[in-house]
Amino acid sequence: MNSFEVTGGLELKGELVPQGAKNEALQILCAVLLTPDKVVIRNIPDIRDVNKLIELLQHLGVQVEQTGVLKGEFTFHAKNINIDYLQTEEFKKQASALRGSIMIVGPLLARFGKARIPKPGGDKIGRRRLDTHFIGFQSLGATFDYNEQDSFYNVEAKKLKGCYMLLDEASVTGTANIIMAAVLAEGTTTIYNAACEPYIQQLCNMLNRMGAKITGIGSNLLNIEGVTSLKGTEHKLLPDMIEIGSFIGLAAMTKSEITIKEVGYPHLGVIPDVFKRLGIQMELRGDDLFIPRQESYEIESFIDGSILTVADAIWPGFTPDLLSVILVTATQANGTVLIHQKMFESRLFFVDKLIDMGAQIILCDPHRATVIGLNRKVPLRAISMTSPDIRAGVALLIAAMSAKGKSIIHNIEQIDRGYQRIDERLNAIGAKITRV
Repeated sequence: MNSFEVTGGLELKGELVPQGAKNEALQILCAVLLTPDKVVIRNIPDIRDVNKLIELLQHLGVQVEQTGVLKGEFTFHAKNINIDYLQTEEFKKQASALRGSIMIVGPLLARFGKARIPKPGGDKIGRRRLDTHFIGFQSLGATFDYNEQDSFYNVEAKKLKGCYMLLDEASVTGTANIIMAAVLAEGTTTIYNAACEPYIQQLCNMLNRMGAKITGIGSNLLNIEGVTSLKGTEHKLLPDMIEIGSFIGLAAMTKSEITIKEVGYPHLGVIPDVFKRLGIQMELRGDDLFIPRQESYEIESFIDGSILTVADAIWPGFTPDLLSVILVTATQANGTVLIHQKMFESRLFFVDKLIDMGAQIILCDPHRATVIGLNRKVPLRAISMTSPDIRAGVALLIAAMSAKGKSIIHNIEQIDRGYQRIDERLNAIGAKITRV
């Protein structure tokens, strides 16, 4: 198990270029299975989860060539897929270690008439059910079976047929999986209560360039007219909005002047506004986001004077992936905020580490925490801690970089799953992070 040794209390200055979006990459990579033609994808982040998925695709028979190292460009050719690989123990081991592997099911079902997946892994942040995926496949005419003995989900269909469906939740991965199945189904599929995140919009636009017929993109009501086949295309991933938000919080916590390059501002939604409500200043310069050095930042109150609440919500609401960063950033603000994590019941449990560092936080229940910012009057102190998941991991890294002294963060493999060479990139602008 690797660790970060972090010397805190240093001010950073310089430019950071956000990586390609991790959550978009996992969907787009699975979509290459829908066509026997070549697909070129650019701005792919060099992170553990994405690399594991590429490795899984290779074992399925996808030819993968890295054609642009500096731009994260890969060419994928899914002409000769070995569907029998799904029956192997090696596949079970690979797929169960990566939650994003669930999104190979829709493309394989659409193109080959069958697919299977073991119970996937990923962050331990609470219940993350898969019902939406498989109910959607069943609505399209697939038969579903869960084998308790080998923990495999199995779906099969001679021919998928379009239908109307109302999703029981606006699941991003569920919506993506159903879209990828429906584009090759016979007839028209209408998906209501679809997720509409920029990642889903990117997936739909890519599929349309491949020959799909999807309308309603950007809304929660999608109409998909099935086609018989898809062709190859080229696609560039958006900048990672979660990393951009992490850098905003980092700049505030460490009193640093940072420019985040080419952020794709129109795709950030309410993320900048939520950080502004914590009192963090920022300036849009072209498509670059400039965060000035701030000695202090003050949390707003609601109009009636009540305590600000920051809660996650389906898009275009605030993404749950940044609540951990908002929470840690608030510890050094001036004021109080209630953090309400609605979607996952275990994601706030990392606050005990922040409390050990001296933060004033009341964990009200598994979903809510009240953060009392003391305006830097009580600086965080360095401790040894363990990263429980990707987003909590980077929040703890931000806390350690603002703390006095030298902190140790264990289990940084979690951080590496979602952040590309984060230590090297931050060290380049003045941080002191050693990988041990």
